[in-house]
Amino acid sequence: MPAQQLMDMENNESQSNSLTQQLVKLIQEKKIINEDIQACTYFVLDALVNAIAGARTDTGKVIMQWWNEQKSPDAGRQAFLTGTLVHTLEMDDLHKQSVTHPGCIVIPAAIAIAARDGHTGKQLLESILYGYEAMCRTGNAVGRSHYKIWHSTATCGPFGSAMAAGHLLGLSDEQLVWALGNAGTQSSGLWEFMNSGGMSKHLHAGRAAESGILAAELAKSGFTGPLEILEGKQGLFNATCADAIATEIIARPDSSWHLTQTSIKPWPCCRHTHPAIDAVLSIHKDMTKPIKEIIVRTYQAALDVCDRSDPANEYEAKFSLQHCVSTALMEGSIKFDSFDGQTREKYKDTRRKIRVEASPEFDQAYPDNWGCEVEVIMADNQSIISSRLHCKGDPELPLSPAEMEEKARLLLNYSGINEDEQQRLISYILDLQNQPQVHELTALLDLNF
Repeated sequence: MPAQQLMDMENNESQSNSLTQQLVKLIQEKKIINEDIQACTYFVLDALVNAIAGARTDTGKVIMQWWNEQKSPDAGRQAFLTGTLVHTLEMDDLHKQSVTHPGCIVIPAAIAIAARDGHTGKQLLESILYGYEAMCRTGNAVGRSHYKIWHSTATCGPFGSAMAAGHLLGLSDEQLVWALGNAGTQSSGLWEFMNSGGMSKHLHAGRAAESGILAAELAKSGFTGPLEILEGKQGLFNATCADAIATEIIARPDSSWHLTQTSIKPWPCCRHTHPAIDAVLSIHKDMTKPIKEIIVRTYQAALDVCDRSDPANEYEAKFSLQHCVSTALMEGSIKFDSFDGQTREKYKDTRRKIRVEASPEFDQAYPDNWGCEVEVIMADNQSIISSRLHCKGDPELPLSPAEMEEKARLLLNYSGINEDEQQRLISYILDLQNQPQVHELTALLDLNF
């Protein structure tokens, strides 16, 4: 964080509250309308069907084996399990500006507390709005360089889970500040797993969900936390953010809830690949001639995470622009089996024709807009160009309620759940705001896990 900005903030702090205190006040005073509550139900649906489907993956089976060996009624452990599974298929939601996945952290934490303590569905949904707001605002503030080493979902996530859990626990403003302070001191999550194909990314989600609950429950018991966990001399910004934008924590207080600014993913791979997938799907039908070269122009962060010309396994393929583009272009779709060994082998020659490069146009627009341009050059040197400024599933191009239910059924079909059970689960979740209690949510999860 720039020294002058820190000095200015420290001078201001002598006359005002800390950033965390201001964030708590902003969220507590923010108005919730019925449309916000209704929107929230679809995010709960999306998160939970991702968790149920995630339990059927190889990674999910490892997590479930661990869970069954040491199952505990503890809310934090329940949130850890659900959060890990939500993030496993890489099909959970994504907040563009903060580059975080709020649903895999905030929703599991909120459900664990609400189900345990007998809260209503509406109270649960309100707490989720609070949690998304805290997590996304923190993510907006950490700056672009943070993401190169730190997984922002993991580092900013505990703020969201702590805020959601704290709201349900009835914490005072002072206790909420303690909870956020101790959530922030648990921030962690490094990208190093990408270099060896480890399962750590899913662990990041589960631990962030659990950490926020721990912080909130301790705060309720009087366990204090740092007031300036963000901007303090030894706080998050100074420790992990070379270019923090501290003002983003409380910027635009009257804007819509950040949950409503969050994207829903239509394809089970890294969101950085989605603009390119969306672009090539629109020209798939025009591929009638041999391909000479494919050029993908996008923003630098997408290259930092997803420049992989020869993915060695399914997980790397989900983080490969080259694989996702070649598969979508040649098959006209991206499905759960689009990343397996057979598909990787099938399109290895096409991948080698792909060149990826950073474009100043898209880089300057990021992270507000995740854009991409794909140019396909044929053997006769004719070319087709397709570009995207926004992507299917973004707030600017949202999935309709019918498409959200279609995605839910896709995931539940993958899980092997029959149609009657699918309908019961979907109907219950979409009517959450009218449910007097939500303990059935955990019962549905336990049944389908």
